[in-house]
Amino acid sequence: MRHYIEGAAQYASEVAPIPIINAGDGAHMHPSQCLLDLYSIYKTQGTLENLNICLVGDLKYGRTVHSLIMAMRHYNPTFHFIAPDELAMPQEYKLYCKKHGIKYYEHTSFDEKEIADADILYMTRVQKERFSDLMEYERVKNVYILKNSMLENARPNMKILHPLPRVNEIAYDVDNNPHAYYIQQAKNGLYAREAIFCHCLGITLEDIKNDTTIIDSKF
Repeated sequence: MRHYIEGAAQYASEVAPIPIINAGDGAHMHPSQCLLDLYSIYKTQGTLENLNICLVGDLKYGRTVHSLIMAMRHYNPTFHFIAPDELAMPQEYKLYCKKHGIKYYEHTSFDEKEIADADILYMTRVQKERFSDLMEYERVKNVYILKNSMLENARPNMKILHPLPRVNEIAYDVDNNPHAYYIQQAKNGLYAREAIFCHCLGITLEDIKNDTTIIDSKF
């Protein structure tokens, strides 16, 4: 269930006789995206522990970054919240970080200095549909644009993630940079969501391995 109202999926789960998968509820949470993000981070870094993670762009309405903060509390991350004042991380998530001992720093500038120490650079788009004031949207829509030249001092292991779709926040020449991982990240979403469906249907990995019809159809 994907819905523009915060809490819609939770309400549906309380009245529906079947499992409800939250595919994003307003500016609140996006747990299925969070699972594929965790998988992508682990796949690229070999760990989820002790990572420097830069969250860039729309941190006010960006439900994917809200979910990621809550999931990463188990792994001792250091977050860098990079956003203009109009799109800063909401106070409730900063209080959540303090409550759970999550280190974070806030920045309004976005340049090579912030990127240099990052293990994960998580870009987000500025979401036009979240703005009631279009003039405010026009002021901030292109405030942060990631360019190839900004990646020259990046750590060798650093990977760029993005929940997609993108607008102008990542220059297209970055697509060919070895740090770019957002296309593979989208592919990882297929595997993560297949796993969610299997969980809801009570299908185990052993069930799939032993199902010759699935194997035969693939090979």
